[in-house]
Amino acid sequence: MKKTKFYKKYIKKPLQKIGNSGFVLQTISAILYLYAKFVGQTTRWHTEGVEEFHRLAKENNGVILVIWHGRAVMLPYFKQKDLPLSALVSPHRDGQMIAGLLKRFGIGIIDGSSNENATGGALDLMRTIKKDTSICIIPDGPRGPRMHMGKSPIYYALKTGKPIIGAAYSIQNSKIIEKAWDKTMLPFPFSKGVCKTTKPIYIPADATEPKLEEYRKLLENELNRITHECDTEMGLQPILPDSKSINAKHRPSKRK
Repeated sequence: MKKTKFYKKYIKKPLQKIGNSGFVLQTISAILYLYAKFVGQTTRWHTEGVEEFHRLAKENNGVILVIWHGRAVMLPYFKQKDLPLSALVSPHRDGQMIAGLLKRFGIGIIDGSSNENATGGALDLMRTIKKDTSICIIPDGPRGPRMHMGKSPIYYALKTGKPIIGAAYSIQNSKIIEKAWDKTMLPFPFSKGVCKTTKPIYIPADATEPKLEEYRKLLENELNRITHECDTEMGLQPILPDSKSINAKHRPSKRK
């Protein structure tokens, strides 16, 4: 038997199976939660707009929170205990690890993504926000393109009248996982950090499709702006949107 076949059959596949098991995913989620909580408590935070987010969520009986995939680890730390919040999470392996993290922070989980169970997830999100619960959407997950806004948050805001708010953070002593498609930020404890939110965006009930696209671009630009600001203020090289993937996604197909 060739070495490559031996490796795939007796090493790679068994390791993948172990890595995808529920027990392993839950263990990783528990470790991730403890680490995120520890980092959050030992970080010297400067926040802008977080209190406003909490106020708007209470005044509007829920908001639509939007965050980028690469900054999903630490933002649950800022959730208030009395603020009901549920998040749409991908059924993929990474999504399930994030789900375990969110649950431990008291955040509800809605299964679904842009690729799997999209219809069921959309219906559950709509039911959830109509029950006066804020919802969180990661619009560039589960596979990108990085930091590119889909239209789903805009449509939820259109149908419910709830405001959309984007949030981002950065921590001075961090490592960026360059090989990850989302350039995940892995923060370290005992450092300085900043967390910011965008101003609320309300979508008029009579907005036309061209107008909805304007709001989509506005939300994308604002969320990228505060992400860039957070990184810059912490002395880090700002993470930029995956422009190549975005262009490829929207490039017209050539007619033969």
